[in-house]
Amino acid sequence: MTNHSRQNKMLIAVDCIIFGFDGQELKLLLIKRGFDPEKGRWSLMGGFVQPKESLEDAATRVLKQLTGLENVYMEQLHAFGSPDRDPTERIASVAYFSLIDINKYQQQISDEYQAEWFSLKRMPSLIFDHRDMIDMAKEKLQYKAAIHPILFELLPEKFTLPQLQSLYEGIYDAILDKRNFSRKVLSTGLLVKQKEKEKESSKKGAFYFKLDKKKYQKKFNAFLNFIPNPHNLK
Repeated sequence: MTNHSRQNKMLIAVDCIIFGFDGQELKLLLIKRGFDPEKGRWSLMGGFVQPKESLEDAATRVLKQLTGLENVYMEQLHAFGSPDRDPTERIASVAYFSLIDINKYQQQISDEYQAEWFSLKRMPSLIFDHRDMIDMAKEKLQYKAAIHPILFELLPEKFTLPQLQSLYEGIYDAILDKRNFSRKVLSTGLLVKQKEKEKESSKKGAFYFKLDKKKYQKKFNAFLNFIPNPHNLK
């Protein structure tokens, strides 16, 4: 029988990478770290896994503490366990990423952690290996968005095709052809055109669309190759 008491101990943490879309840009939610080391620097929201928690339960708790949100899209990304990733002691972190609509949940963001939304194109310097976590999460999101309609989790109930295109362009750091994009997204049958228009962006205005949620659930795993060869877009 193995004597576990002789083994080295390691702390397990979770870090939440929270992506949001404000209708124009893809953004990331960061907090000001409130303790040393690296006090006052920007960081992902994280916390230690408690003795009676699963990894997913811990990530759900951390997400709710910061955003007040429950039942949002969340997916485990990767375990980061470099021996020197934290200067204080040996800590392994399991990263999760979440997708939320910024405008819907803005008022629920806790003031306690001095949280702010940052454009992915203008992120500040981050502590430890948090930038590596974000880069990996973005790559995973690019892959998922090419084969599943996952990005609709970031959109409000009503949205325009230009807003949807801006979201995809933000994910892939690329300019997409307007006609080709519209043709492809409408051919999925997932969108229901509305009568009203969004007129703040232009005089002509753009029609609103809603997601057909029944078809969304049914077609989630049948959205293959919506963005063919996504890594060749850059």
